[in-house]
Amino acid sequence: MRMSDLVAQYIMEMLDESGGNAEIQRNELAGNLGCVPSQINYVITSRFTPEQGYIVESRRGGGGYIRITRVKADKSTALMHIINSIGSSLDKASAEIMVKNMYSQSIIDKQVAKLLLSAMNERVYADIPQEQRNTLRANIMKNMLLSLYN
Repeated sequence: MRMSDLVAQYIMEMLDESGGNAEIQRNELAGNLGCVPSQINYVITSRFTPEQGYIVESRRGGGGYIRITRVKADKSTALMHIINSIGSSLDKASAEIMVKNMYSQSIIDKQVAKLLLSAMNERVYADIPQEQRNTLRANIMKNMLLSLYN
């Protein structure tokens, strides 16, 4: 497992144990996990974004912290929030993270997650010019998620 996956998993466990709120000190967490503090920053900015259902606050300085809050929303609200956050372009890695987050938050079930991941796979876009793939992927993801919206 990659270090970024371990950091994300650790933070997710903290969120689960504390009911959706976690307050961390970057240097302390990096020391506990055996990584550099910039790795913590990378994970937080890439996997705990508003588009993925999180609010991140930070306070700098000696007593500084990073507070991560999981936004609680019903399935329909969460889906619309995700659909609106996709924009006009979506790369494969971001799509996979979105699907995994939706699954872990029980917004979608395992079968839907598998279908979405299959539709986001790079092999699907092999015959599409490279510069058009992320636009097409975004449109497909949005349309598939809209079909789940009730």
